[in-house]
Amino acid sequence: MSGIFDYEFMRNAFAAATIVAIAAGAIGYFLVLRGETFAGHALSHVGFSGATGAVLIGVSPLLGLTAFTMAAGIGISLLGERLHRDVAIGMVLTLSLGFGLLFLHFYTAYAGMATNLLFGNVLGISPQTVLVLLGMSLVTIAALCLISRPLLFASLQPELAEARGVPVAMLSALFMVVVAVTIAQAIQIVGVLLVFALMVAPAATALKVTRRFATGLATSVLLALAIAWASLVLAYVTDWPTSFWITTLGGVAYGLGVLANRVRQVR
Repeated sequence: MSGIFDYEFMRNAFAAATIVAIAAGAIGYFLVLRGETFAGHALSHVGFSGATGAVLIGVSPLLGLTAFTMAAGIGISLLGERLHRDVAIGMVLTLSLGFGLLFLHFYTAYAGMATNLLFGNVLGISPQTVLVLLGMSLVTIAALCLISRPLLFASLQPELAEARGVPVAMLSALFMVVVAVTIAQAIQIVGVLLVFALMVAPAATALKVTRRFATGLATSVLLALAIAWASLVLAYVTDWPTSFWITTLGGVAYGLGVLANRVRQVR
């Protein structure tokens, strides 16, 4: 353990995990609070289609999955105004999966990269990617800070917020873009299939054990950081996949949160 930071790949992994955990914990809290976890699930799968399509045309996978998730986030918001939101999400998800299947058909030469996209490979992140993730994280957190107050109002009391002149539809679209960029970051750590572990588990746990917004938001971020750091340490010690530890610790944290909430209700 004393030499864990002697390796550059571990330093890069801790830096990337820290950056992504802070953003995922904060944005994930609003995502769960608004009941839009299904939208987050759909956007993560869209990211796979974007990344595979980007590789096919010789573009960075991170650029491709970011662009696709942002476009899908906007599409979900626009379609959600005319259709039932779940229907809009389902349409975007199925369309993106169709493209993903097509791209995967031509993607057989990059099986290792496809696995990394699906399950994540935080130990393979380069210093350049860390800097890109830092820039993306700063943008998403800054955007969240700008819209957090009206977004919270629109999340808790949407009808009253709309009556007071709050641009609920525009806020929803902006938030979906922020979520999309955050998911693009989280995919680098846990992959497409496991992105929920870092974005939803800490936030859902925080909502179980806290009652105030500020406390819940802080708890979500701290839990995401703790899960990310502990997972990297356990992966270093056991040589098991980091993503496995992130999902496991996220599930354990949520289970303990549910238990603590029930104990509090009994008392």
